[in-house]
Amino acid sequence: MNPENTTYTVRFPESGKSVTVKAGTTVLQAEIAAGMVPDAPCGGQGKCGKCRILLDGEEVLACRTQVEKDCEVRPVLEGKKHAQILNDGLFRSVACEPGSLPEGTEAPVLAAVDLGSTTVVAYLMDGRTGELLNTRSTLNPQRQYGADVVMRCSYVLEHGPEALSSCIREAIDRLLGEAAAEVGRRKEDIVKIVMAGNACMHHLFLELPVDTLVRAPYVPKVKDAVKTEASGCGIHVCQDAQLIWLPNIGGFVGADTTACMLAAEFDKREELTLMVDIGTNGEMVLGNREGYTVCSTAAGPAFEGAKITCGMRGSDGAIDHVYLENGEVKFHVIGDGKPAGICGSGLLDAVHCLLQTGWIREDGYMKESWHFSDEVFLCQKDVRELQLAKAAIAAGVQLLCRKRGCRIEEIRTLLLAGAFGNYLDPDSACGIGLLPEVLRDRIVPVGNAAGAGARLAVLSEREFARAEDMASKAGFLELATEPDFMDVYVDEMSYAKEDCYGI
Repeated sequence: MNPENTTYTVRFPESGKSVTVKAGTTVLQAEIAAGMVPDAPCGGQGKCGKCRILLDGEEVLACRTQVEKDCEVRPVLEGKKHAQILNDGLFRSVACEPGSLPEGTEAPVLAAVDLGSTTVVAYLMDGRTGELLNTRSTLNPQRQYGADVVMRCSYVLEHGPEALSSCIREAIDRLLGEAAAEVGRRKEDIVKIVMAGNACMHHLFLELPVDTLVRAPYVPKVKDAVKTEASGCGIHVCQDAQLIWLPNIGGFVGADTTACMLAAEFDKREELTLMVDIGTNGEMVLGNREGYTVCSTAAGPAFEGAKITCGMRGSDGAIDHVYLENGEVKFHVIGDGKPAGICGSGLLDAVHCLLQTGWIREDGYMKESWHFSDEVFLCQKDVRELQLAKAAIAAGVQLLCRKRGCRIEEIRTLLLAGAFGNYLDPDSACGIGLLPEVLRDRIVPVGNAAGAGARLAVLSEREFARAEDMASKAGFLELATEPDFMDVYVDEMSYAKEDCYGI
């Protein structure tokens, strides 16, 4: 028999699944083929170490290990980790005026979906009253092709869009069905869906070419709102239901930022306001009703645990808070059990505490790794990863202010959007120079503002038009082409407060 045609069976006892694959297939590929939705933050390049599994009892990296016999695959840590996904956000009451809806149901349901790089949140509302019926969330299955959007775009450029588009469409279709069933509604009662997400999520969902997103000047193929039939996107709801994407603004500033601006009512704000959504891409908006400028900076996935040696999402076992007590470093673990890793908010706290104790110098040098337990530690590479991420955000704030011709101290309110912004400790964020110290007492967490904006847009045609107007009027700052960006970025590498935001 030709060895290339030899097949083996890979079993996954925890899920009861199995798959038959050709010899030479990696275990990661086998996991994907079996529908396991594994974590592969580095896109299967063997760099992050997050895809560790037990292959017939031996611990290996799934992306680096080929299937050479019938085998059994188990997770290194038994039991499922339940991720903390932020659903609530800055929401305000509006009249339920969704416009003309398809006939065929006496109990119409409206849906809003916040499609994030890491998580997906779906909201269901009564189409007559606007009442919130249910909220349901899940992890984005595209993470098996890489943690950040650049890796996912690279995968699509090499292999085509089908794998990434189909897995997210199926996930949203399933999410909407489960959300409807939980409240005694039919999936077929969903008559209109409004979606928000960054430009990459937008393009991958709609199977638009992503080549212009990964090459300068980083322009999305489509900026205007997209209106299409849900059925054409593999979303099986009401037969004639519309699926509508809010507009993108430019570069990696997508429909999610448009939704955040709508939720925060930037077109009505009198005082100078900065909104920051800290994630793999840090989107920012600065301005008020007289005008606003937006930008995106590639902070990398450090805030979500990827590229951090013992990093993980905010789920059971994650160190989410680190603090000093009588000069000693203490920490809290989600679920109050044994630490399995450290999530973004814990990473921020840990570096802040170790800076105060002198374990980490202001230039980021760490004399030796800091151990929280035998298995969970913070090392020099992790401190550098956070330095890169925090410098990117800080530089973005600097250059936004310069673009608007204002000083940082003139900002009256700092809105922190997104899950990471909701859970971080402002003292730690300001203490390491991620956010301006002068704005410490002006920080207001607003939760999942993108989800809130999508809800407003599906409930009211007037709100949707308002979002379109704000997106069209927003000034866009492409940091990558700013001549001073690298200089400011390097200046912001320091963890020293006095050096931060000095321009």
